[in-house]
Amino acid sequence: MKFDTSTWMMIGFVAALAISVWKMYAFMPTKTLHDDDTGEDSHEHLVSVMQKVLKDEENPPNVEQLHQKMTQHSDFDKEKHWRFNQNKLRQLLNKHYIKNPHLSSIEEIHKEVRS
Repeated sequence: MKFDTSTWMMIGFVAALAISVWKMYAFMPTKTLHDDDTGEDSHEHLVSVMQKVLKDEENPPNVEQLHQKMTQHSDFDKEKHWRFNQNKLRQLLNKHYIKNPHLSSIEEIHKEVRS
């Protein structure tokens, strides 16, 4: 059986495509990392830490104070949430406001947690 040039080129192209897809698959993440803080469980943990901090506070803190107190709380996992900063806290609060439409500020969360 004799193959012409275009057949050999097609076989080479398909082989190269298969090898490149296999090599890309090897670099794709297949399991979550130990410090992945983007999942729903991580979000729920941060919300619970936030609620504990607000429950312990007499007066509602501002964003900076809340961030500082959350990072110093004993339940806060510094290795898992090493990227947690004030911007992440604002995103956490916004997500919390969306899930709880009756809340729109830290003061309202503070009132709800303290009651």
